[in-house]
Amino acid sequence: MNDEPRVRATRSLLRLQSWLSPAFPTGAYSYSHGLERAVEIGYVRDLWSLIEWLQAELCYGSVRNEAIFFSEAWRAARSRDRARLLAVAELAAAFRSTSEFALESSQQAASALGVLRVVWPDPLISWLSDSLSERAIPAALAVVLGARSEREGVPAALALPAFLQSYTSNLVTAAVRLIPLGQTAAQRAIAELEEAVVSASARAQNETIDDLGSAAFVVDLVSMEHETQYTRLFRS
Repeated sequence: MNDEPRVRATRSLLRLQSWLSPAFPTGAYSYSHGLERAVEIGYVRDLWSLIEWLQAELCYGSVRNEAIFFSEAWRAARSRDRARLLAVAELAAAFRSTSEFALESSQQAASALGVLRVVWPDPLISWLSDSLSERAIPAALAVVLGARSEREGVPAALALPAFLQSYTSNLVTAAVRLIPLGQTAAQRAIAELEEAVVSASARAQNETIDDLGSAAFVVDLVSMEHETQYTRLFRS
């Protein structure tokens, strides 16, 4: 029996876990995606208001758009369509409603690219990084990880929910410090958000850039207010 396909699949999943792990040096821990301001003004104050806030982000807000960008980048890498991948990356860079959201995405993407190119090099990802640099366009984390997941052979049906789970888990970790929230309550939040992650992932796999949009305008507003918040722990 040839175990090579199984070994490759296992290795690919291990790598995806590494890229989405808190140990992967993207600096994700320093961002709250506006959650810090939402806590400051009382929109998020306990476990259940946190769950509602993150569910709205996953289903109707900017995280939904991140899922679409991830899915589009995965498909472009799958078809080896470099022009399409670059177009998706350019749109993702422009599709930021506030300066802090732009920083959050571009800084993490730049850090991810730096590590990926050294530790897990891939010609398509190197080309994307160079092409964006030549055009002075910042990379977007969802695009980088979406394309790299496909190149590693991870199916979108696994890679996308893992990405969204990592995204929301990072925000729950921020909430632990902000609300504050206990560790058990934090795990309860992650468990309660599983259905939203699965649902958002399933939709995004069938959506394109024509479906981009957000109905979570309050998240944008709190991000703008966070820019001038006097005391803060996070960069967004």
